Amino acid sequence: MNLSIRPLSRLLAAALAAAALSVLPANAAEKAIAIPAPALDTPSTAASETAILAGGCFWGVQAVFQHTKGVTSAVSGYAGGKTGSPTYDDVTTGRTGHAEAVKVTFDPGQLSYGQLLRIYFSVAHDPTQLNRQGPDRGTQYRSAVFTTSDSQMKVASAYIAQLDKAKVYPKPVVTKVQPAARFWPAEAYHQDYATRHPDSAYIAFYDLPKIANLKQMFPRQYRDQPALVAAR
Repeated sequence: MNLSIRPLSRLLAAALAAAALSVLPANAAEKAIAIPAPALDTPSTAASETAILAGGCFWGVQAVFQHTKGVTSAVSGYAGGKTGSPTYDDVTTGRTGHAEAVKVTFDPGQLSYGQLLRIYFSVAHDPTQLNRQGPDRGTQYRSAVFTTSDSQMKVASAYIAQLDKAKVYPKPVVTKVQPAARFWPAEAYHQDYATRHPDSAYIAFYDLPKIANLKQMFPRQYRDQPALVAAR
């Protein structure tokens, strides 16, 4: 994402978001695709579960899950790297090995891990793009699932195989599945970014349509009031 983009008026931002929705079907980076539910979705009796997902700029991924029922927290950060205490400036060089990621805490009684992945693969990002999403390029924007349990590993791996076999995308899924290591929360100014900056050109064009797609494609899982980091 480009932090230098100046905020626009809310009226213009709304117009941009509407325009984005009209052109996104031609843009594979933002096109939402209806996909089947996972055939394997291990139920959980835990009161809370954590998922770590990377799919391009974390602003949009965080916003999607903040608007998902059953999610109690979605924190932007960095995962999968080889250095400790990474900063945004470090990660954007592409040399630390980290991906921009979101740590999602959810109630499996309301939202299963498989349902979470369905939203992730359908509206949160395009899992067929290698080391990029939309305008953002580099390994820090890769598609990756960092699993926190053996069960998550099985569900995620089986789901990717299922989606590839069904050929729901024009290209194979490139999402990497690996055990989660240390997750580093991003700087405070990155948290709740889409909610705090709806008049940003980047948010209006790339991320507001993702939230709209969530509402349209998963109305039962959508909630209007986001689970904000600032509210915790």
